[in-house]
Amino acid sequence: MTKTSGKLRRKPYEEELLRLQGELVKLQEWVRDGGRRVVVIFEGRDAAGKGGTIKRVAEYLNPRVARIVALPAPTERERTQWYFQRYVEHLPAAGQIALFDRSWYNRAGVERVMGFCTQEEYTRFLHQCPIFERLLVEDGILLRKYWFSVSDAEQERRFRSRLDDPMRRWKLSEMDLQSFIRWEEYSRAKDEMLVHTHIPEAPWHEVESEDKRRARINMISHLLSSIPYREVDRPSLAIPSRPPETGYRRMARMDIAVPDAASGLPVQGAP
Repeated sequence: MTKTSGKLRRKPYEEELLRLQGELVKLQEWVRDGGRRVVVIFEGRDAAGKGGTIKRVAEYLNPRVARIVALPAPTERERTQWYFQRYVEHLPAAGQIALFDRSWYNRAGVERVMGFCTQEEYTRFLHQCPIFERLLVEDGILLRKYWFSVSDAEQERRFRSRLDDPMRRWKLSEMDLQSFIRWEEYSRAKDEMLVHTHIPEAPWHEVESEDKRRARINMISHLLSSIPYREVDRPSLAIPSRPPETGYRRMARMDIAVPDAASGLPVQGAP
């Protein structure tokens, strides 16, 4: 992992991000046209910037093609299933991309550290996970795994900013605070996870996320460079002329319009 000092300036960041998002649209069309399947896993520290990066990746993509998978805590029934079972149903079909906002690696992280799984379940996960991922890759799925890293000082700064921001307060939970005080335990769990799951067929890629803008650019650039997509020719389209009117007269409009709450705001051209 290469660490680079200095935060990116907004304008060049936004210009490069827009260019990369255009390439993501091309990737999407290549996936859809060829019936390909892509899985991208976003893991890492709490407040490391996973959610913001996923938002930028998906911003201009067709939600019918690229889906964000962010599963809640398992139900009582799901806890009795094979561990990977609840994730299998969210894997992409032909022509789809699945963006996992956290994934089956919950077992190697929060479940391990917080004691939500037994030692036997954890050991079984470390054994089965590489096998599971090899099966996905063998079946033709393009699997990419990204770990977002952030320092303890920057994580604390982001936690405090969330605490003071009513628009982002929901992003801070008791579980997040546990990750804050169990920093070393999470570090140990991550290291052990990498030893068992960093495999040639599905390697991990670490994203340094002290600067969120840099992390987004680096992650998207790497994803695009790792997949041999090409621009797909699209059929030419033209807006047709409307057919002649046939004399239909619409009924009186029902009074169902929402109130014009925007009426008090300035309009274009007004002083």
